[in-house]
Amino acid sequence: MHKRKAIIIGCGVGGMATAIRLAVQGFAVSVYEKNGRPGGKLSAFEKDGYRFDAGPSLFTQPQNIEELFALAQEPIQEYFSYQPVNIACKYFYENGKVIHAYTNAKQFAQELNEQLNEPTEKVIAYLKNAKKLYDNIGTVFLNNSLHKATTWFNKTILPALKTLRPAYLFNSLDQYNSRHFNSPEAVQLFNRFATYNGSNPYKAPAMLSLIPHLEQNQGTFYPQGGMISITNALYNLAIKKGVQFFFDTPVQRIIHDEGMVKGVVVREENILADIVVSNVDVYFTYKNLLGDMQQAKKILRQERSSSAVIFYWGINKSFPQLQLHNIFFSKDYKSEFDDIFINKKLSKDPTVYINITSKLESSQSPNGKENWFVMVNAPANSGQDWEQLKINLRSNILTKLNRMLGEDIRPLIETEYTLDPVLIEEQTASYMGSLYGTSSNSKLSAFFRPANFTDTIKGLYFCGGSVHPGGGIPLCLKSAKIVSELIASDHKKANH
Repeated sequence: MHKRKAIIIGCGVGGMATAIRLAVQGFAVSVYEKNGRPGGKLSAFEKDGYRFDAGPSLFTQPQNIEELFALAQEPIQEYFSYQPVNIACKYFYENGKVIHAYTNAKQFAQELNEQLNEPTEKVIAYLKNAKKLYDNIGTVFLNNSLHKATTWFNKTILPALKTLRPAYLFNSLDQYNSRHFNSPEAVQLFNRFATYNGSNPYKAPAMLSLIPHLEQNQGTFYPQGGMISITNALYNLAIKKGVQFFFDTPVQRIIHDEGMVKGVVVREENILADIVVSNVDVYFTYKNLLGDMQQAKKILRQERSSSAVIFYWGINKSFPQLQLHNIFFSKDYKSEFDDIFINKKLSKDPTVYINITSKLESSQSPNGKENWFVMVNAPANSGQDWEQLKINLRSNILTKLNRMLGEDIRPLIETEYTLDPVLIEEQTASYMGSLYGTSSNSKLSAFFRPANFTDTIKGLYFCGGSVHPGGGIPLCLKSAKIVSELIASDHKKANH
C-alpha cells in the first residue's frame, strides 16, 4: 500500500505544524519553501553581538505546541523549554502614569486600582468575562472550520451562541471598554488588544474583548533562546517525523484537473501528491499559484490588517525600568488608528512597543547592553514613500522615548536594522505587508476570513495567518489542527 503524499507550500509556523500532524496521520510529507530557512515571519538574526527575534515577540498558549509533541509522542523538553513571565507588559502613558500588567488577575486588578482608581471587582469581572467568552465562543470558533455544516450542528455550538450577546458584535471594542472602565488609561490599555490581529479598536467588534484572557488569565511566557526556538522546535520535530524540506525552492503553481488537486510545479517539474496545503498568503495562492484572479480579487474586498515598522536597535546601556514587553502609548489613540486605517499613514505620535529579550536571557546582547525590538503599527503598503516615512518615524519615536524615559536614546544606538511593510511582503509574501491578512474591523469579519479548504478543488487546503482562524502564533497553530482534521475527515468519507 503506497503512502499517501502531501505537499505543503511554505514553511511558516502553520505549515510546519500541518506537516507534523499529517506525518503523524501517515502521510509522506514534503515542504517547499522559497526562503533558505524555516519559520516564515518567525525568524531571527544576529548583528554586532546582538540577537534579535525578527517577527512575533509575544508567546502565549504554549499548550498549542505541547499538543503537537504529545501527538507526535516526542518529549518536548528535549526540543523546547519556556518559562512564565509575571508581568505581561509594562505600560507608560504621556501623563506619567505607569501600569504593570501582572499575569496574576488579583495583582493586576490591584495595580489598576492603585494607579487608576479602577475598582478591583470591575477589573476581575472583566477578565472573568473574557475567560467566559473565550471558553464558550472562542474555543468553538477558533478550533473548528466555520465553513463546514458539521461545526454549526455540533452540540457545543448552541451553548456558545447563547453566550453571544448582540453587544459583542454590534458594539466596538472601544465602546465596550468605555462602559467597563472609568479611566481613559484603562480603556486605552484594553483597546490595545485589537492590534493583536491588526485591527482598529474603534471599529472592531467587542468580541475581541476575549483576547486579554490569553495574556492576563492564561499567562505570558518566554521561550528559552527567544522566539526563534519555536521555529527550531517545530522544524526538528517535523524532521524527526520524517518530513522532507526543500529550501530555496519556490512552488510555481498548483496543478489541478477536473476539480481535483494533482500536485505542484517546482523548477518546471510536476511533483504529484494526493493533498496540497498552502501556507502562503491566500491572496497570492489564488493569484500566483492557481492563476484565479477572480477569487484573488474577492479576498481583497475585505480590508487588509495593519502592518508594522520595526527598528532593531542594539542599545549601549541597560534600562532597569523596562521589562520584557513595554508599551509607550500615544496621547490620542483614536487619531493614531484613523491615521493607520483611514489616512494610510504613520501617526506623528505613535504608540511604541519595545521588546527586550536580554531582560530574561543576558546572552541575547553584549554585557550591560540591551537588544531593543522597537515596533509601531503601520498601514499596509499601498505605495507610500516608506523611506521618508521611516526617517520621520525614527525621529518621532526617539523624541517620544527621550521624553518618557528622561534619557537621550539616539547616541546609545550602536547597531540598527529596519523592517517595513515593503520588506515584510518581499520576505514573507504577505500581501501589502499586512501581518494578519484581513483585519477584523467589521462586525462579522471573523466569519468572512477565507476558509481552510475550497469546494472547487478537492484535496487543496489552506493554513496560516491569512485564513481562518487568523494571524499570530496561537491561531496559526490552530489553523494547522483544523486543516489536519479536515483532511482526516475528508479521507474517511472518500473511503466509505
